[in-house]
Amino acid sequence: MKKAFIASLLILALVAGATPALAYEASDADVIGDVLLARPAGIVGIVAGSVVFVVSLPFSLPTGSVPKVAQRLILDPVEFTFVRPVGDFDYRLGTWETGWTGQK
Repeated sequence: MKKAFIASLLILALVAGATPALAYEASDADVIGDVLLARPAGIVGIVAGSVVFVVSLPFSLPTGSVPKVAQRLILDPVEFTFVRPVGDFDYRLGTWETGWTGQK
């Protein structure tokens, strides 16, 4: 009896932590709005962020903040446009691992 109870607790503990891999279900309107509006706006954001990044280099180089500026102005728009799942507007930016640190 005690072994069965411990075994059932072990199984319950293993199953309790299991979550579906794809818990987010995007609606049709979210997908259409994402493809027609958000993704093209993201591409515009990448171009605009790149221009602002180049303009801000004289200010960010002396302070050593180039990686932070690049993350905000270039990598976040790239992640929003090309890495985020289609229709998922609750995606948290900064979860994409690029491996780029700006350091040699």
